[in-house]
Amino acid sequence: MAPRKIIIDTDPGQDDAVAILLALASPDEIDLLGITAVAGNVPLALTQKNARIVCELAGRRDVAVFAGCDRPLNRPLVTAEHVHGKTGLDGPTLPDPTMTLQDQHGVDFIIDTLRREPAGTVTLCALGPLTNLATALTRAPEIAEKIAEIILMGGAYFEVGNITPTAEFNIYVDPDAAKIVFQSGVPLVVMPLDVTHKALVTPARTAAFRDIATPVGDAVAEMTDFFERFDKEKYGSEGAPLHDPCVTAYLIQPDLFRGRHINVEIETTSELTMGMTVADWWGITDRPKNALFIGDIDAGGFFDLLTTRLARL
Repeated sequence: MAPRKIIIDTDPGQDDAVAILLALASPDEIDLLGITAVAGNVPLALTQKNARIVCELAGRRDVAVFAGCDRPLNRPLVTAEHVHGKTGLDGPTLPDPTMTLQDQHGVDFIIDTLRREPAGTVTLCALGPLTNLATALTRAPEIAEKIAEIILMGGAYFEVGNITPTAEFNIYVDPDAAKIVFQSGVPLVVMPLDVTHKALVTPARTAAFRDIATPVGDAVAEMTDFFERFDKEKYGSEGAPLHDPCVTAYLIQPDLFRGRHINVEIETTSELTMGMTVADWWGITDRPKNALFIGDIDAGGFFDLLTTRLARL
């Protein structure tokens, strides 16, 4: 089977970096057409830079990186330096990138790529706020029927919220964009906190990254060492959730995951619950099912995949 053509839309972020590295380490399954950066974990000036840093860490200066939207559609930007550090990639010491940032806007790249490629052949992998995707869908609505699938990390139901009591960060940053994406009619696979909080980077798993004994392995271990301090203190868990690589792992080995096709709506009017993903897990309403909402993961298999693939770089 030919590798799946994908675009990664991202706001790196240590866990975004690991997701990108996993994609770059998996050419048999993934054909990465380009990376579009969006403001989220840190501002756009840093997310586009971080995306290029990660590509260079993997020895992939050939990957096209584009800067997208620098703010949410209708709200002030909220960032997460308290989790990811001032650069977004705090932990390892990595050199500034020398590879070129593409001149084209990330949204235009998404639109042009979907118009050019045969319908149903390009998957969008969203690791951050959904501003770029929503802007593309709004500006060129005809692309919706050409997207094979959108696989995104975002939202929560049973795990409620991690930036407010009811909202997960990626959805909260731009709930209006999330609403557009969830109502687009494009097939969606959602990796919420309900599943990513089961993918914990324990000390043994961080040691396995370090035991790869390569610049990539060392950098990933240093990244997880850094950002786990926040989540361990917050949740009292033995490690931090490795959120975004779940998206890439699903592309490679979907049988690691289990979920349900359900209806998911996005709250955009109440400040109390702004950005909440209202997931009809129990089928209480007759609203149409619009997402495969993932709820469980084979964490051991996930980390075995991650460690094995990262060792290729």
